[in-house]
Amino acid sequence: MKHIYAIGIGTGNLEHMTIQAINAMNGADLVFIPTKGAQKEELADVRRAICERYLKQADGKIIEFAVPLRETKERSYGQSVDEWHAAIAATYRRLISDLPENGTAAFLVWGDPSLYDSTLRILERVRDKVEFDLTVIPGITSIQALAASHRIPISLVGKSVEITTGRRLAEEGLKTESTVVMLDGIQAFTKIDDPDAEIFWGAYLGTQDEIIRAGRLGDVADDIVRTRAEARERHGWIMDIYLLRKGRDFQD
Repeated sequence: MKHIYAIGIGTGNLEHMTIQAINAMNGADLVFIPTKGAQKEELADVRRAICERYLKQADGKIIEFAVPLRETKERSYGQSVDEWHAAIAATYRRLISDLPENGTAAFLVWGDPSLYDSTLRILERVRDKVEFDLTVIPGITSIQALAASHRIPISLVGKSVEITTGRRLAEEGLKTESTVVMLDGIQAFTKIDDPDAEIFWGAYLGTQDEIIRAGRLGDVADDIVRTRAEARERHGWIMDIYLLRKGRDFQD
């Protein structure tokens, strides 16, 4: 039977790769690298650099494929994502179908395959038509990278942690003492009516372009908005994440 590895590669630092991930890459017949157009070429470049550093034999082993664009016009969020996943699944299905029987291949997944990434659910769609075994190899997440760069724990002692998106934060507000916010294109932290909350923000975590900011939300929100806009203009894309925190350890 064909075998697929979904390998977490961390947030852009080549040294995020685990020994398990490196061994799986070298054990696979093919390594798939997604490309997302000129503006996000750096994301593919990181994967290429990982292969160059860690693959013992790369010739003929690396297959690049274009990721379909997500159409949003006249569609709800759910509809647009569902259609997008279906289009990506068709691409995955072709790649996996071309594998010989008992062949192995690896998808290199940014961060970790289990956290705000759709590789695993898309692969489940592919299984409707193509039979294969699946091994998931965890990677360093942007949450871990954020905490490491700020030298903080994510949680407060005895308190809850929520992981959510910018869209949800804007709709629901802060509900827990520690809230990790991902996929925030609308900068929902600017809509939080709690200026005394702390924010720990980071972009391009783990890379040479890493930027971090931290402080009282009311003091640093404008600086983060400005810094984020400048970075996005400079690179053509941005990946950022932040933690909003209220209260202190051992505080009722």
